[in-house]
Amino acid sequence: QVQLVESGGGLVEAGGSLRLSCVASGGTITTYAMGWFRQALGKEREFVAGITWTGGSTIYADSVKGRFTISRDNAKNTVYLQMNSPKPEDTAVYYCARRRQATISGKVGAPVEYDYWGQGTQVTVSS
Repeated sequence: QVQLVESGGGLVEAGGSLRLSCVASGGTITTYAMGWFRQALGKEREFVAGITWTGGSTIYADSVKGRFTISRDNAKNTVYLQMNSPKPEDTAVYYCARRRQATISGKVGAPVEYDYWGQGTQVTVSS
């Protein structure tokens, strides 16, 4: 049973930076694609970014492209989300998740494509 634990959330000013981490235990993520999602209050969970099992390819939601960077360190069983120049509309609970396959092809943004989820970390961006 894979357990994912996110950390690094908090309060950040618009235009600042924040790095989220997601550490896996109890199982492997090294041969699986990983994703970051977020859910704002009263809204549906939405895809933010995805990365292949090697880290060689990434994909982003249009709303964060050019500002956020997803990366991974398989030796540490950890996935990161670097958030640069965050905006108030980025305020949400951020979740990492393990995809059921190694690639980011197909419906990478569909939550049903992921089998393990973390508990989430709150990110609040002040204006």
